[in-house]
Amino acid sequence: MAKNLVIVESPAKMKTVKKFLGANYTVEASNGHVRDFPKSQFGIDVDNDFEPKYITIRGKGELLAKLRKEAKKADKIYLATDPDREGEAISWHLMQALKTDTAKMHRITFNEVTKTAVKASIKQARELDMNLVDAQQARRMLDRMVGYTISPLLWAKVKRGLSAGRVQSVALRIICDREDEINAFIPEEYWSLEGEFQVKGEKKPLTAKFYGTDKKLPIRNRQEMDEILKSLEDCKYEITEVKKGERIKNAPLPFTTSTLQQEAAKTLNFSTQKTMRLAQQLYEGVDVKGSGTVGLISYLRTDSTRISEEADAAARTYISEQYGLDYVSQTEKAIKNGQKIQDAHEAIRPTDIARTPVLVKESLTRDQFRLYQLIWRRFAASRMAPARYETTSVKIGAGEYVFTVAASKVAFDGFMSVYTEEGDDKKGNVLSQSLEKGMELKLKELKPEQHFTQPPAHYTEASLVKTMEELGIGRPSTYAPTITTIISRRYVSKEQKNLYVTELGEVVNNIMKQAFPSIVDVNFTATMEGLLDCVEAGTVQWKTVVRNFYPDLKHDVDEAEKELEKVDIQDEVTDVICDNCGRNMVIKYGPHGRFLACPGFPDCRNTKPYYEKIGVACPKCGGEIVMKKRKKAENITDVRIIRSVILCPGRNLLQRNVRNVVIICSKREISWFAARKPADMWNKNQKMKID
Repeated sequence: MAKNLVIVESPAKMKTVKKFLGANYTVEASNGHVRDFPKSQFGIDVDNDFEPKYITIRGKGELLAKLRKEAKKADKIYLATDPDREGEAISWHLMQALKTDTAKMHRITFNEVTKTAVKASIKQARELDMNLVDAQQARRMLDRMVGYTISPLLWAKVKRGLSAGRVQSVALRIICDREDEINAFIPEEYWSLEGEFQVKGEKKPLTAKFYGTDKKLPIRNRQEMDEILKSLEDCKYEITEVKKGERIKNAPLPFTTSTLQQEAAKTLNFSTQKTMRLAQQLYEGVDVKGSGTVGLISYLRTDSTRISEEADAAARTYISEQYGLDYVSQTEKAIKNGQKIQDAHEAIRPTDIARTPVLVKESLTRDQFRLYQLIWRRFAASRMAPARYETTSVKIGAGEYVFTVAASKVAFDGFMSVYTEEGDDKKGNVLSQSLEKGMELKLKELKPEQHFTQPPAHYTEASLVKTMEELGIGRPSTYAPTITTIISRRYVSKEQKNLYVTELGEVVNNIMKQAFPSIVDVNFTATMEGLLDCVEAGTVQWKTVVRNFYPDLKHDVDEAEKELEKVDIQDEVTDVICDNCGRNMVIKYGPHGRFLACPGFPDCRNTKPYYEKIGVACPKCGGEIVMKKRKKAENITDVRIIRSVILCPGRNLLQRNVRNVVIICSKREISWFAARKPADMWNKNQKMKID
């Protein structure tokens, strides 16, 4: 009996795939990469034509031994890692590490973890695509060169623990440039004018906006406003035009990695990292009641909006049965033109549109359900007909000036019956049907209002991802880790949804701009991404890219070591006194966030947990109430007893379901509430009554 070995990346995917294959197949997981550059060395032999030096990743020896044992027993080996550059490279490294006959090794890929897709991939097994492997090798080496040559320089000139990256440094610059724009922004005054008019026979007044004359007239200051108001005195107000029409709102395209991260951030308040983690779980498979382990969505790292013919047909059939033929889209969705697209996979979609969010809700966590629902609705909407609005626009003449008012109502909701975005108004404004050309209106009130132009908005994770995609920086797989890195390095702080540059981030960015202008140049980085695409296409040799990149980088690093001066960034001093030596302790940063440390290190090694004060006294003992962050998330549901009625400073935490934050008394006498409690424990006054 033939024996086949299938190697996937993760244990979760292994569990799902194993269910689809018979007893003739053994399924094992590599747990990601098995080989990489050594951490303690550069790992690239510059003198030997930039030959990479790969070693087995620490802790993977036992796993590889098990895989080699299974490989020897197998007649055929199927490498079923993810269908992208990274997955292709992992398969290549497995091929090298297994040390067995390469003739019996085959590469298979599937865009979704379903029985049909897995079995079809085995029938379509192919050889390894070395162009994809080389593109990943080139990317990995470029990143290694930047990280291992510039990071030590930052350690020497600023402080230990810093890093630079080919993509992360550009992302940091983008945020810093926006911060500079905001700081340099000078507000400009402008005015708006609204008029309230009484329509004969109508109770509700008609509100119209001042437009100008035959063209839009900006009102820049109070003087100009006063002149307009004077001109409008004793004016006759008459409807000069009533125009009816129709507006079409097209259905959205299905999600790519970028658009999923953006929409999840806007509507669900998910970080890019959280979105990708949850999507990975949905892709690899979850236990669904009645169905066993099922992969719910297609592959999550893609910049294509293409949909397979089978999925498209299934979606159209489902929509026609559930909503009617009128709701089925009559046109194909076009992909974005002018962009480099890794079109090996489809857009992100449910593997089975008939598996609605309601059917799987009980099998998913709350966050998994919310993300799956978002993906399902977006995909269903993408195969549906456009929404149609009936529009009405009215012009009101007042001497030489014109006021305008517009309204619309939904005539046919189309895709909006399933999916709406922020700003979509299904109700719309409706104007009175009695409005006719030549009708005279009575002015009730003119409302002038002063405004000032606003600076550009701070980047959020969603808007940063959008900008990176538009500029061609990074790839779907790199957006989330890039943002996570610059936040964890404390170059950027995240408050609410906004990203703010820290002092450390400014220092690092200034050094990068001064010493390595090409590395943080947006166009240069986008060009490098284009070259990697050419390597993938087989039109450029991967070592050619590396050979041309390294000499200039090495020259810039050598010059920077000579010219850059050391920058001293002081630690934040607190009022907490060190128990051992009496110094004021300072805030330091570790893997689990902030902590207090004695500035006398190494003579004094005293450390303490850092608790953020929230400005409220403990009602039991009078001590400071502080916010403690736990290393491990806990689902605490009890509330400790305090005889008082208190204003809760952690209400927002409750509403956001932050699992690992607890409000405690600084004197450690009582832990009086956990942020996991449901929000309905609060009354309208945001107070909690405790017996």
